Amino acid sequence: MDKPVTPRAAAPGPRRRDRHGRGMRGPIAPPQVPLAASRAEAFADLVQDSVERLERRWPQLADIDFLVLEVPRLDGPGQAWNDEAVPLGGTISAHEGRPARVVVYRRPVEIRTKGRDERAALVHEVVVEQVAELLGLTPETVDPRYGEDQG
Repeated sequence: MDKPVTPRAAAPGPRRRDRHGRGMRGPIAPPQVPLAASRAEAFADLVQDSVERLERRWPQLADIDFLVLEVPRLDGPGQAWNDEAVPLGGTISAHEGRPARVVVYRRPVEIRTKGRDERAALVHEVVVEQVAELLGLTPETVDPRYGEDQG
């Protein structure tokens, strides 16, 4: 007479090895290494790097909020998409005690770039253009290297 084999009960506590005996899988890289950062975090870091570069020359940028949004939104009636291009960034003037804001749209910038260096250059260009618009200056005044090939 065959007796059915009952599976052994798992020991209480954390599992020490996977079923192939190689140990539990861990993260590929520790959290402080850029590989572990999400695409959104890496993009926000590019914007922050660009702002820090400009703040050395323009200390008043400390009074401006810099935001990263996924894509541009249409908020009000009568606003329609421009057939020519999706915006890469925008500005919101200061009002009612709120600071001025510069917005960089992550997805449109990512779609137009191939690698990290190209993305960093485009992010900086967008930030410079938006800051120039807020301050009423030309992009070349905000950053003398604006428009130079950075590749």
